[in-house]
Amino acid sequence: MAAYIVVDIEVRDPVRYEEYKRLAAPSVTAFGGRYLVRGGALTTLEGDWTPGRFVVLEFPTAARAKEWWNSDLYHPIKAIRQATASSKMLLIEGC
Repeated sequence: MAAYIVVDIEVRDPVRYEEYKRLAAPSVTAFGGRYLVRGGALTTLEGDWTPGRFVVLEFPTAARAKEWWNSDLYHPIKAIRQATASSKMLLIEGC
């Protein structure tokens, strides 16, 4: 059953964050994932939620999503994101 990683990102260093974006995409694909949403214009329709950059990833299973998140491949790429942005991230299972 598909699983989704939803990320709300506040980019602090846009120049270095471009490196993260370039490296992250192949790592997602390597674990069977794909981007459903990657950036774009945001309009708050209700409440006070104002995400910065919004990303939604789809993986074939929650296990594959967790494997990607914990992988040796993604670890150094994740460090770039953590150095250049603040993120809030959820794994949604059972959809």
